[in-house]
Amino acid sequence: MSERKDATRVVTAGRREEWTRGIVSPPVWRASTILYDSVGDLRAAGARDTHHRLFYGRRGTPTQWSLAEALTELEPGAEATLLYPSGVAAVSTALLAVLSPGDHLLLADSVYDPTRNFANGMLKRFGVETSYYDPLIGAGIADLVQDNTRAIFMESPGSLTFEVQDLPAIVEVARARGITTLLDNTWATPLLLPAIAMGIDYSILACTKYISGHSDIMLGSVTAAQGKYAALRDATYQLGQTASPDDAWLGSRGLRTMALRLKHHGDAALTVARWLADRPEVAAVLHPALPGCPGHALFARDFKGAAGLFGFVFDGGDEAARAAFIDALELFGIGYSWGGFESLAIPVDPQRYRTATRWEAAGPLVRLQIGLEDPDDLIADLDQALSRFREKKR
Repeated sequence: MSERKDATRVVTAGRREEWTRGIVSPPVWRASTILYDSVGDLRAAGARDTHHRLFYGRRGTPTQWSLAEALTELEPGAEATLLYPSGVAAVSTALLAVLSPGDHLLLADSVYDPTRNFANGMLKRFGVETSYYDPLIGAGIADLVQDNTRAIFMESPGSLTFEVQDLPAIVEVARARGITTLLDNTWATPLLLPAIAMGIDYSILACTKYISGHSDIMLGSVTAAQGKYAALRDATYQLGQTASPDDAWLGSRGLRTMALRLKHHGDAALTVARWLADRPEVAAVLHPALPGCPGHALFARDFKGAAGLFGFVFDGGDEAARAAFIDALELFGIGYSWGGFESLAIPVDPQRYRTATRWEAAGPLVRLQIGLEDPDDLIADLDQALSRFREKKR
């Protein structure tokens, strides 16, 4: 059979017969203690690789293994995947797996704020130095590499401001110097950006978002390239990281419809983004698929499509006007996270988090998550909320 398409793989991946046992979805296997037939069996279990083998509940059951294997299958060239209780747990464990005291980390200036906090907090206390770089630096990152640089952490598009990085150029620099590369690929998922196939060592997802799709679980994953899994596994086991079987089951259920959901998210978001780009109240729309977004040419080259998260900048106005706009929205919830079926809107202030680059804009910034509602209804809602913005702006 020829290579299966993405929509087929999200349905079929991770469904081994020994895990499903004739049931369409692998059941929820909850376990702490695993029983053995003899002392000899117990000793033998501890002496072998416990990946996809019952050993102790913290190492997982078929419920977790099914989702992990499915995520591995979505990343051509990957060795294996491990699950975590949140996306932040996935990020922090992956970094701890590859960094030691005295090492140097290069971190994109546009990364998710909790990733920055982990670098400035625990990694710093453990003796790891972090330097932040312009997400648009590309091959110029070579000038920032130090003798003790051990890892480069990327996020593309970047959180809040959606800059697209030149991932192949950065990977080429890293490989030439033996530096490990990590990518927070939550925005695109492997369906829109196959990170491992691009040469990245660790692809990280907050499965809370598009994998789940229903805003009802916390879950993360790290998929390792060939030869990179052992270090990740050891760090994960030593830190006691594990995801609950119930959350893994919900993640598996969400995964089966992700291709369809992601397409709707992406198409609807582009419709809304293009409408906003023509509004006089809007100075800029930060959507990677639009020509005005930083790194758009790289997006067109590397990505298979767009997701549902983007931002826009008001043309003038202040905090009160932005708050009036968001408060007036009826179909957009006000809340963190994204990737669920509902649309969301939050105020964001990138200048609070930047150190290597400077954020300057014509007005306040709003981040939108476009859910599964009809885009015409969302546009009507935005339209009426913009009238509130205009009133407050005067």
